[in-house]
This record gives sequence, structure tokens and C-alpha cells, in this order.
Amino acid sequence: MADGSKVPEVRLRPVTDQDFDVFFAFEADPVAAAMAAFPSRDKEAFAAHWARVSANETALRRAIVADGVVAGNIGSWDQEGERLLGYWIGREHWGRGIATEALAQFLRLDVTRPLLAHVASHNAGSARVLEKCSFQRGPAREAAAPPADDDIEELIFVLPA
Repeated sequence: MADGSKVPEVRLRPVTDQDFDVFFAFEADPVAAAMAAFPSRDKEAFAAHWARVSANETALRRAIVADGVVAGNIGSWDQEGERLLGYWIGREHWGRGIATEALAQFLRLDVTRPLLAHVASHNAGSARVLEKCSFQRGPAREAAAPPADDDIEELIFVLPA
């Protein structure tokens, strides 16, 4: 890394009920939510979302653990004939190579191709993570549900077959 610090040891493991409070705190961070261009959910909506994810038989979800601490989550799922990928890294873990390493590991678990990821155009860090893992940028489009009245441009990244 540029600042001389070492990249943490990253591993993926199945998500447990104990992870949800950490995931909720990550999503509730207004800076992270703005970067992701994704509105934070209240506790009830958050719980309902994860209940749906848990019930989705096409979903593969993992907790990201860096140096023994839950640093985020990553998952993939089928939606409208496409296989989508999403991840969320807690802000205190940004810039340490965790997302890139977690995605590289995840791509060995989910070998479905093509695999698509949607990224807010202003989220250069996430775009770079995808590019490092061989995703290719597709066409930009407006986000389906922007968090505010502002139009959010969304980039599509594809890991081809």
C-alpha cells in the first residue's frame, strides 16, 4: 500500500445473525450511504431486507472479515435474468485493500458469468475495486431509485463469461 501499511488478512465466511448490527451501523453511516448513493434503511426496513436476502435461494452472501473484525459484506443474486453483485465495506475499513481481496475471493465462490455490479459514478473507489478484479465498464445510466431528488448516474460493470 502507498502509505506503507500492510494489507489486512481478509477472509469470507457465512453471514450470521450476530453480523447484522455491524452491517446496520455500516449502512447507517451517512458518508458511506452518500458514497454508495443508497439511502440508509431504518432498523425495521434493514431487518426486512436481510430476511428477504436470507430467504432468496439464488443469493450467495458472505461476511468480510479483516484481521478478525467484520469489515463488511458481499453477495450475489439473480434478478430479472441477470446475476448481480453487491458489497458494502464499513468506512473505517476503506482504502486498505479489503474490498479488492474480498471480491477476488468471492469470485472463486460464485463462478457465474456474466456478473454485473452497479456503482454510483462518483464512487471511484468501488469502480477501481471492480476494475482490479477484471470487471469491464459498461454503459452509464440513471439509478433506478436515487436517494434524493438529485439524479445519480450509475455505472454498470460486467465480469464477462
